[in-house]
Amino acid sequence: MKIPKRLEPLVEDGLVDEVVRQLMSGKEAMVFVVRCGDEVRCAKVYKEANKRSFRQSVDYTEGRKTKNSRKQRAMEKGSRYGRQATEAAWQSAEVDALYRLAAAGVRVPKPYNFYEGVLLMELVTGDDGNAAPRLNDVVLTAELARQYHQELLLEVVRMLCAGIVHGDLSEFNILVGSDGPVIIDLPQAVDAAGNNHASSMLDRDVTNLANYFGQFAPELRTTDYGKEIWALYEKGELSINSELTGRFKRSTKPVDLAGVMRVIDDVAAEEAARLVRMGAM
Repeated sequence: MKIPKRLEPLVEDGLVDEVVRQLMSGKEAMVFVVRCGDEVRCAKVYKEANKRSFRQSVDYTEGRKTKNSRKQRAMEKGSRYGRQATEAAWQSAEVDALYRLAAAGVRVPKPYNFYEGVLLMELVTGDDGNAAPRLNDVVLTAELARQYHQELLLEVVRMLCAGIVHGDLSEFNILVGSDGPVIIDLPQAVDAAGNNHASSMLDRDVTNLANYFGQFAPELRTTDYGKEIWALYEKGELSINSELTGRFKRSTKPVDLAGVMRVIDDVAAEEAARLVRMGAM
């Protein structure tokens, strides 16, 4: 096929020998099957920000920092240079997450290179040797649904132990490879410790899994693994060997509203006293 413009630099520099075909076009990128020497890989070409349907919500970008202070200030101000830097950071977020997760043993495509806004990574294949189907394109038995659900819960735990929450996990970004489910599409991944929305995102990811697999094994819809996993993580007790029950006991202890109001009043009084002192200076 004709070489897409965005892949020309990779061909010219010898990173890609042949563009075989386009594999898919999604909300944030186009993916091509390419040949690199004797190996067949895939090349993920990120779409420009104004051509993506998945917007960079502050919920996802919260906590992401760059080591370059000038670049960070520009990103916060939203200048032209800052927008370019934000876009680059958005793309590199998936690359960073893939390397971290692959090192932690999470089932994600192996990354090889990130060059000129193109991510070269492993082509996940199915039993027939062709590109693996997405989970939503596979018909499951109840038994297989339960198996995949448990396998993916373990991957969610591995991810969280590595400090990462997917943030957009569903049947549309899971491939069914020859060795089981593989998690893909991670540019919106968040740092578990640095993002205030991480717990709700993890709970949503796990709920998405329960709802999808619950179509084939209805009992999965009544599980509550997300909050259970996060509670263990907050207490520093989460590991890949943690025994999960799918049940979470919520606290029934009444909130001490009077105590909360006392704290608020104390803070307000301290702030009023500070303003008085400043006015007297």
